[in-house]
Amino acid sequence: MLRRLAHAVLVLLGVTIITFTLENLVATGPQLARAIIGVRATPGQIQAFEAQYGLNHPLPVQYLHFIWQLLHGNLGYSYKLNLSVDSLLADDLPTDVLLVGSAIAIAVLIALPVGVAQAVRRNRAVDYVGTGLSFLLYSMPSFWLALLLVDLLAVTWHLVPPSVQAGAGFAQVVAQPSALVLPIATLALVNFALFSRYMRSSAIEQLAEDYIRTARAKGVAERAVLARHLLRNAVSPVVTLVGLSLPTILTAGLVVEYVFNFPGIGLAYYNAAVSSDYPVLLGITVVVGLVTVVGNLLADVGYAVLDPRVRYGRPDR
Repeated sequence: MLRRLAHAVLVLLGVTIITFTLENLVATGPQLARAIIGVRATPGQIQAFEAQYGLNHPLPVQYLHFIWQLLHGNLGYSYKLNLSVDSLLADDLPTDVLLVGSAIAIAVLIALPVGVAQAVRRNRAVDYVGTGLSFLLYSMPSFWLALLLVDLLAVTWHLVPPSVQAGAGFAQVVAQPSALVLPIATLALVNFALFSRYMRSSAIEQLAEDYIRTARAKGVAERAVLARHLLRNAVSPVVTLVGLSLPTILTAGLVVEYVFNFPGIGLAYYNAAVSSDYPVLLGITVVVGLVTVVGNLLADVGYAVLDPRVRYGRPDR
């Protein structure tokens, strides 16, 4: 795990280098200054802006300054919104955790039993229906699924609001839980399609193992075989997927947030891209990279907990 942690640090360093370079390829110096303070900015204003924020230094110096600020927890400053990226994340993160956490939890709770049921009844009606539904949901663009749910549940049946109230914060979102139904349902259905397919494949593989046949030969009830023996060994691929899904807590399916006007980091990222707010884009990208690495590490830990045979040492050990 220490070796993997060292690799994670190198990956994060690479993420910062790539994102910082890409940002400066898009706009740097006078171009960045005009994008922020306006296209009619005078040369004097541009020069003052560059001097104030260190944009007149060489790129290596700017990068080292950026890393130094990151190490002190400073993700940058939004010139468009006139607030720090840290405060922007602090305001939007709770709603993203609520949205994505609920969606992933619901998807896992449904996908695990469905995947096991498909594996046990392979090539039967239950398997065919589950496979067809999973392929349909997985291949469907998330924005199209979101629009279908809006048309059916909000426009046709008037069961839930079509979007979150404009300008709503975490308190307003929690106070109106019906507005969460459609975005959570969209993300849950997309993740369910992915989780159930992996769970089915893993369960089919485990059903052919000797320990399953031994448990059945000893007269263990089928429900106990599936719950105590099969599920723990077959769930490992889903653990990896859940770990890799952690970055969506920050992006929360950017398209889904845009469709439902959901006040999250994904929508903030979209607005920053539209308004050329490069510090926000850079800060969120780095944080997403960090969460991605952390998700991989947690998946590795989950593997070791679920299966003690798993070791991450050298092959000769």
